[in-house]
Amino acid sequence: MIKWSIFLYALLLGLSSCGDKSNRPNVLFIAIDDLRPELGCYGNQIVKTPNIDRVANGGFTFMHHYVQVPTCGASRCALLTGMRPATRQYLGNNVMAQLMATAPEKSYPETLIHQLKRNGYYTVGMGKISHSADGLVYGYEEEPSDVRELPYSWDEFLFDAGKWRTGWNAFFGYVDGENRQSRRKLVKPYERGNTTDKGYPDGLTTSLALTKLEELKERKQPFFLGVGFFKPHLPFNAPAYYWDQYTESEMPLPAFTKIPKNVSPASLHESSEFNQYALGEEKASLDTTLSDDYTRKLIHAYYACVSYIDAQVGEIMEKLDDLQLTENTIVVIWGDHGWHLGDLRVWGKHTLSEYSLKSALIFNVPGAKAKHGQVSDVVESVDIFPTLLDLCGVDLPGTVDGKSFSRLFDEVGVSEKEAAAYSYFRNGISVRTDTYRLTKYFRKEQPDIELYNYVKDPDETENIAGENPSIVQELLPLLEMGNTGLYEEK
Repeated sequence: MIKWSIFLYALLLGLSSCGDKSNRPNVLFIAIDDLRPELGCYGNQIVKTPNIDRVANGGFTFMHHYVQVPTCGASRCALLTGMRPATRQYLGNNVMAQLMATAPEKSYPETLIHQLKRNGYYTVGMGKISHSADGLVYGYEEEPSDVRELPYSWDEFLFDAGKWRTGWNAFFGYVDGENRQSRRKLVKPYERGNTTDKGYPDGLTTSLALTKLEELKERKQPFFLGVGFFKPHLPFNAPAYYWDQYTESEMPLPAFTKIPKNVSPASLHESSEFNQYALGEEKASLDTTLSDDYTRKLIHAYYACVSYIDAQVGEIMEKLDDLQLTENTIVVIWGDHGWHLGDLRVWGKHTLSEYSLKSALIFNVPGAKAKHGQVSDVVESVDIFPTLLDLCGVDLPGTVDGKSFSRLFDEVGVSEKEAAAYSYFRNGISVRTDTYRLTKYFRKEQPDIELYNYVKDPDETENIAGENPSIVQELLPLLEMGNTGLYEEK
């Protein structure tokens, strides 16, 4: 038993890449859309996430994980390629469809999944892993095409659209089989569905995952299984069972619901994604806050969705145990970005704020020697590409922007990652250190430099750049290190 543990540990840290590749660890990668770190393992004492917390308790919870871009497709592109956005095209949801879907296969892999596939892994995806809800390229109101968003990454890509018929209909689906498109946006941004878990698309994805795990067990080949859940993305629709786990009057209100001091409204937005759900009781605006009652209702809905997804994670983890795959499977749970729940008067993502850029990241690494628990190091989504390849004993195909943090799983190791995370959006570049966030906007609206101290001001209430020019000047060179040429000086 001791010899096996030592061997597995060496293998997981990529030290046996010249050895028996059939014993490489599997990877279960779970992507959860719009998941801010509102989980028990992140200290939230109200939300009910026992299954994700169980994964975290046996693994590593990254307390300072930041995405490159606060929108779905662009964030996922950075994760999958290990690269920061190089042009404005990389800030859009359709970047992978535009750059990869019809391009010929190249010697350099299109994604980390492609690199694993080229090195002996059997790769299976389901749900939303890239941007597309079902892995195919087509518009929200179009018929599905036969063009894969990532044509070379997957051995198989699966999706059960159920009564919604297409992936995008399912993504915006309501319990009766209708969707935001079919109802011409005459819908509420939430739904308490009188149904079982399988009455919404994520329950169907779980069923696919359970069946596929049984098949993968029999393949005798290392696998990468990507499972992409839709919720808690809008609309906040979940079975009634998960709504009933909460008392609405006890839902926490946002800590700060004003525009931060010394900040231009151009740094924020008018919550247009949220407001397009036309039957919502109130509209969001930078001019005012939603009522406390409606805010609590929406947070209640969001938490219900999070608990619904937690139950799906629990089913998959139970199946992993039943199939005796747990001891040789790396489990990653990743939120593609955060989400403002009324914080700074915003409902949605799409800002260079901590609320949009900070998201959940959990690694469960069998055989890791470091003590399980919370990791305080600043990491970013581009770091996941080299980290997973390290753990799987697969060489990097070339240069990426991300830096592996696999040494954090070593009892005697330390991270080689510099304490900085870079993000891009709204004509701005932002760098997050362990204490500060410095953001520089390339625009006419002033102020165009923002500085926040999260030790003293965790709720991001005041831009302190004007009164701390020395700190700004100290951090500007670090910010410029992340300037990919995305913006030009105005």
